[in-house]
Amino acid sequence: MKAEDILNFSIRASTGYKFRTILILIAMAIGVASVVVLTSLGEGARQYVTSQFSSLGTNLLIVLPGRSETTGGPPPLLGETPRDLTLDDAIALKRSSAIRLISPISVGSAPVSWKQLEREVIILGSTPEIYEVRHLSMSLGRFLPSSDPRREEALCVLGNKVKKELFANQSPLGEWVRIGDRRFRVTGVLAKKGQSLGFDMSDVVIIPVASAQSLFNTASLFRVLVQASSREAIPRAREAILKTIRERHDGEDDITIITQDAILSTFDRILNALTLTVAGIAAISLTVAGILIMNVMLIAVSQRTTEIGLIKALGATRRQIMHLFLAESIILSITGAFLGLIIAFTGVLLLTRIFPNFPILIPSWAVATAVGVSLLTGLVFGVFPARRAAKLDPVQALSRR
Repeated sequence: MKAEDILNFSIRASTGYKFRTILILIAMAIGVASVVVLTSLGEGARQYVTSQFSSLGTNLLIVLPGRSETTGGPPPLLGETPRDLTLDDAIALKRSSAIRLISPISVGSAPVSWKQLEREVIILGSTPEIYEVRHLSMSLGRFLPSSDPRREEALCVLGNKVKKELFANQSPLGEWVRIGDRRFRVTGVLAKKGQSLGFDMSDVVIIPVASAQSLFNTASLFRVLVQASSREAIPRAREAILKTIRERHDGEDDITIITQDAILSTFDRILNALTLTVAGIAAISLTVAGILIMNVMLIAVSQRTTEIGLIKALGATRRQIMHLFLAESIILSITGAFLGLIIAFTGVLLLTRIFPNFPILIPSWAVATAVGVSLLTGLVFGVFPARRAAKLDPVQALSRR
């Protein structure tokens, strides 16, 4: 029996029992589609988190005042040693060659008004370095000018959303806006940046850090963004920050340093594990589909006993009978996998239309794995029915015993 004959026979056998074939194809297609779509969502989540942290800047270290540490005694086992992180502390960090830029940040909320219009806005006090550290861009005017960070200046840069709500289509350049009880002159408008880890840079007003500290009557910084001179210099920059603050804070390591790479690698491990777990759960549906193939093929053996007996009576060997049934299982698996891929790609396309800001990517390994597991499942679960058919005695099969 030629390979072409086996293929033609298997195709005719599959199409001869339409309802049975449709059930198998649906089960296999759902399994393959589940694996591909769920792994795509997991990969998309990983890419989304990576892009969110990358938008913060490159070679970034975030310095926060206070240090969380474990303590003895009864729960809770967390204690904090809060201490102010000052503007002078931030300026002192510039002494290290491993540090390229520093951007001290003071944050607060205040009403911002222009003429009769007013709204509550997040006020971000910083230095001109934040423009490069956070990869900002301007849609209008210019950013805060370089000057002594300790010097108060009545200048501000509006976020894109703030500009639209206060000035609509008018140019705000050179206009004076009131922030709290003070007046600031607008020097520029930020380009639309969107959300970054839940912080909308379009809905802020940026003023000099000294002006923000005076406005909110505080000497403490919210945090300090530090850009290392290179990726390789990040460990040296971290040590330099700890050493400098230790010298200025009476030998205390009372700050917390978060490195961008550490956060990304942690999220990467978590989301990769999540993706693989979800893919494993979806792969269970492929196993269920394989069991369905086995059960349906066993029923097919009992239904086609006379047919098998006739083929064996004409001289077909056990090996050829096994090939016939295995070929049918593989054809059903391939067809089901193909339909599953069509469903998966359609589903991913639909999700990208519904959630345009969320990157949903189909990893090639997920497609290869889903198709491979589907073929393996069809092959493995098709062996038992094929062996059972091959062992039938031709005389008893023809007499349907």
